[in-house]
Amino acid sequence: MMAPAGFLLLLLVLTGPGSSRAEPESVPQRENPSSSDGSPAAERIGAAHPVTAVEAEMRNVAFHLDSGIVLHITRLRGQLLPARPADPPALDDKQSFILSLQSAQIAIDTASLGTLLNHKVFAYPGSPLKDLRISTDGDQLIQQGVMGTGAGIRFTMRATVAVTPDGQIRLHPTAVKVIGIKVNGLMKFFGVQLEQMMKLKPGSGARIEGDDIILDPTGILPSPTIRGRLTGIKVEEGHVVETFGPADSLAATPLRPLDRSVPNYVYFRHGTLRFGRLTMSDADLEIDDNDPGNPFEFSLDHYNDQLVAGYATTTMDQGLIVHMPDLETLRPMVAAARPGNVAP
Repeated sequence: MMAPAGFLLLLLVLTGPGSSRAEPESVPQRENPSSSDGSPAAERIGAAHPVTAVEAEMRNVAFHLDSGIVLHITRLRGQLLPARPADPPALDDKQSFILSLQSAQIAIDTASLGTLLNHKVFAYPGSPLKDLRISTDGDQLIQQGVMGTGAGIRFTMRATVAVTPDGQIRLHPTAVKVIGIKVNGLMKFFGVQLEQMMKLKPGSGARIEGDDIILDPTGILPSPTIRGRLTGIKVEEGHVVETFGPADSLAATPLRPLDRSVPNYVYFRHGTLRFGRLTMSDADLEIDDNDPGNPFEFSLDHYNDQLVAGYATTTMDQGLIVHMPDLETLRPMVAAARPGNVAP
């Protein structure tokens, strides 16, 4: 058993000079203006400009937001709202729209969550957390990494997940180890809370509340901007599954009749939508997966590559159906088409 002096030394390592208690440079939080009734400004934009608000629906889509960050969308019903009042949403410009979620079930795998935390949420000078690796064990998340500035010290934290009353993610530690020694009991003994041990940068999408880490489920994501109210969360094997809006997917009226022969798709209807050099008024754009046997690997960053590698058909009522290969299938073709490469 560690002597009391050893416990005090460990506490000093955690909270003493050079540790993550150092206050980072203050920065303004990202603005999220609201209307007088508390609704996001994006909703007001959509209401003021109904012509450019585009209805959106997705089923069984692996939505690649950024390199190494994938959202696994089982179902999604929402709108593309213009980020700039004068310009309609454009698929080629992720800054041009806000994806407002009405009802959705979205999962993020632990590899994507680790990439998101390391390269976005805690990717700033003086961050108290780095080299994070995420895994699951039953209904708990396990976070391993380095705490503190400089060389820091290695830690492991087990945590439960829950939804706060305002729709945030609460990570509540159930066990904490630092350099292999349990410290959560020690912290309680000395009356130390996690928020006293480390300070997080405002506007990062994460904050400390007592002993809990609070994450903004959409604010931590890279572009495009996503808005929606989190209503449910659970940990499954290798994934964190989030529910936005009503838990019942039938609560949101489907945009298109369910077609079992096309189980994986992205669909946009009504409003004004731009893609490439085309602008669709009263949009009717369906993007189907060429391989219905697995989720549709889709990326806005590589939308044009997927479009060129696929084909399109026009419907009798002047809608457009685009058939695309999965992103992972496309990568070898994109690499082979780069200048300087010689076809075999």
